[in-house]
Amino acid sequence: MTDNHPSLTVGDVARRSGVPVSTIHFYEKKGLIEGWRTQGNQRRYERRVLRRVAIIRVAQRAGLPLALIKEHMDRYASTPITSAQWDVLNREWRAMLDERITSLIQLRNQLDSCIGCGCLSLADCPLRNPGDTLSREGPGARLLASQQGQGAWSSIKG
Repeated sequence: MTDNHPSLTVGDVARRSGVPVSTIHFYEKKGLIEGWRTQGNQRRYERRVLRRVAIIRVAQRAGLPLALIKEHMDRYASTPITSAQWDVLNREWRAMLDERITSLIQLRNQLDSCIGCGCLSLADCPLRNPGDTLSREGPGARLLASQQGQGAWSSIKG
């Protein structure tokens, strides 16, 4: 780095971005940001990492998984993220969020007629047992018993 563009320590990045040092280390370990070590074995980062951390935080608050954030941001790994590049990321992520919102609204609207536990006490479950077809398999929670190890919401969403 030149005198005009000094490097930042991990503490500087944490302080300026508002996240703990451990988060900076975690992002680096996951390949979301990049730094280097000095001859004295201290971590250093370019100033542009601050924008990357800000974008990561916004995407996380929107509920996007880190793997997806990394996949999208890797396209701009070697350059500072510009306004035009942010617009691309924003459009892509917005479309994903719109799909998720639509899906959640549909699920919310279907919950009125579903107790969500899989007990099959309702004859008409539009989510997991339309027409009470699972009653032929016997009493009890047929779906939840067969999907152990999966999240309860994944069995409802499916």
